[in-house]
Amino acid sequence: MQENMYTPVDEVQKIHERLRAGFQSGRSRSVEYRKRQLLQLARLLEENAKEFHQTLRMDLGRHEDESEFLEINLSLAEVKEAIDNVGKWAATEKARMTMLWFAMAPAVKKEPKGVVLIISPFNFPLLLSLGPLSGAIASGCAVMLKPSELITHTNLLLAKLWPKYLDTDLYQIVLGDVPVSKKVELSVYSSFYTYTCAGSERVGRLIAMAAAENLTPVTLEVCKCPVIIDPKCDVKHVAKKLMWGKLVNTGQICVSPDYALVPKDFQDTFVNALQDAYAEMHPKDPRETAAVGKIVSEQHTLRLKRLIDETDGTVVLGGDADVPSRYIAPTIIKDVKAGDVTMKEEIFGPILPIVPVDDIDAAIAFPPLSIYVFSNDKALKAKVFDNTQSGTVSYNELVIHYAVTGIPFGGIGASGSGYTTGKYTFDIFTHLRSSLETPKWYVSHYNIKPEFN
Repeated sequence: MQENMYTPVDEVQKIHERLRAGFQSGRSRSVEYRKRQLLQLARLLEENAKEFHQTLRMDLGRHEDESEFLEINLSLAEVKEAIDNVGKWAATEKARMTMLWFAMAPAVKKEPKGVVLIISPFNFPLLLSLGPLSGAIASGCAVMLKPSELITHTNLLLAKLWPKYLDTDLYQIVLGDVPVSKKVELSVYSSFYTYTCAGSERVGRLIAMAAAENLTPVTLEVCKCPVIIDPKCDVKHVAKKLMWGKLVNTGQICVSPDYALVPKDFQDTFVNALQDAYAEMHPKDPRETAAVGKIVSEQHTLRLKRLIDETDGTVVLGGDADVPSRYIAPTIIKDVKAGDVTMKEEIFGPILPIVPVDDIDAAIAFPPLSIYVFSNDKALKAKVFDNTQSGTVSYNELVIHYAVTGIPFGGIGASGSGYTTGKYTFDIFTHLRSSLETPKWYVSHYNIKPEFN
């Protein structure tokens, strides 16, 4: 993105002040106002879907069908869930009645936290911007959205459409690279919400440190998700599913299967099944069919090429890289050790390391964002669940749990903090404010005391 398209650094604080004034006006406290803004957000997506398909193709090389499902449909699902439920989510909750306190009418009121910051990554420029935005709007917050500077065309289209659909006194988008990001983070917010991508634990720590200056709570989603393979699984079925899950969005997903943990004596069988699955799914060069998209930038393409060049494992599929075209061939690497270069950071690309382990017990010592287990053995599944920590566990499935309504999405420890999607996103931006009132007739607890002489 050219610098003259960036938000001027000296405008960031002015934008923040405008948002604070808009929030203090009180109009976002109305549930009807929030619904109207959410409806406008839905219109923005529905009326401009074709244009977004084009910009996403230019930015990420992604096929239109994939963008329609992953970006437009899933974003709309988040927005429409908020539209349908904002009244219920925002309603005051009466506390559980007890004989001691019922007369005080204890209640929990749902109040917006204030002006909040959403920092979105490059891999899903719409879903991971507008999904959390819908939760923030539903909560009644004012929002500053800072999308990744690596996405040029989609950001420019979104910025162009923004004032046509949304109230810019309460919702603003700012574009820019590091200087703008630093200025954005220095402002005082009621909440930080961010996804981080390649190098995400490092980036996540930097964001958390910036937020700590003002004691601002942070929601972080980081990544590196293992797949645990039971040798008794249906290997052909699992191989197809794994190749699909690894190549969705060219592997640039925080919940993409990052590496596979396989018993040593099953590794070759599993690798052969992966090779067969890939040959069946991609009989032609994926560059010709656009079945595999681009890496977001030359810098990230070089990073992935370095992983392939420096691994101590054996490349058994792919391995090719075309940096100027931002292309990395779907790649499988076997005999990868725990200390390998591919295991030191989240891959965020179409590279799948296969890590041979002595047994399943050796595969459950990693604390990730998500764990994928391919097995029909109830005892094994229970063992993995009971002896690991992760944001989610998916059995015999990959990637799609983010889209499942009604369950939280989030990490633990170094894989992230906080929960998102649906009401869980609303909760991030909501302050639970308790209230009670004592009527005159109530016998005060001050009268219940020992006698003092």
